[in-house]
Amino acid sequence: MNVPESQLVDMTTTGRRSGRPSRIEVGMLSLDGRLYISGLPGPRSWFANVRADPRMTLHLKASETADLPARARVITDADERRALLTRMTRHWRREADLERFLASSPLIEVVPDVGDEE
Repeated sequence: MNVPESQLVDMTTTGRRSGRPSRIEVGMLSLDGRLYISGLPGPRSWFANVRADPRMTLHLKASETADLPARARVITDADERRALLTRMTRHWRREADLERFLASSPLIEVVPDVGDEE
């Protein structure tokens, strides 16, 4: 899969209360071959959903189109958050807001499922 550095994608999560699929558009950033999704500081329903159930579907719709099963790895480690959000806010030209992003922005790594090997 050849993913551009930054693109808009759709993400389907499972509603933590409803149990129903919930699809939204989010920005995804590829850093060092890994895929990340963050957002503006503050609570986000999609983030609460992946915290409750990390399974998701990533819908690529730019240079490639595909529906990819994946898992969210919620990033809570302070050093890892700082390293990633420093790069992300620089990419978004929001460096002045770094501390706000560190305090309350959602941050996940999207880990594509490669299939169950039994």
